[in-house]
Amino acid sequence: MNDALAEDLRHAIGDLVRAVRVADTMPTGEAAILGHLDRDGPHTTAELAQRRNVTHQSAAKSVKELLDTGLVRTEPHPDDGRKHLLYITDTGRARLRRERTQRATSLDSAIQNTLTPDERQQLRDCVPLLTRLTTHINGRRP
Repeated sequence: MNDALAEDLRHAIGDLVRAVRVADTMPTGEAAILGHLDRDGPHTTAELAQRRNVTHQSAAKSVKELLDTGLVRTEPHPDDGRKHLLYITDTGRARLRRERTQRATSLDSAIQNTLTPDERQQLRDCVPLLTRLTTHINGRRP
């Protein structure tokens, strides 16, 4: 690696993500599963584990907590009776919305209190670049 930009960016974004997560009120794994179900629709526990790059056991533990609290529900898989699909419930969607709002509020407060108007515009201009990088890394087309 000739340029330290990649490492500097990885470090800065990682620190930012961890700082914003301080506002979270639910475990990261549970919030991630709710996010996947909200964005992408129903999945099996195995599919969620694969998407999150965690073990099936880890995903199953988070799923059990979400089921016990009524944030997700299951239905038999239409193509394979041995499997169950997980769906986010209205309660789960409301909880996820609150989590996202808390994170965004925390980040917005830091942006407003730390950056000048010009710096906020510079940051705004970087968002499409970061989105393109993420899309490329995930192997999707823009």
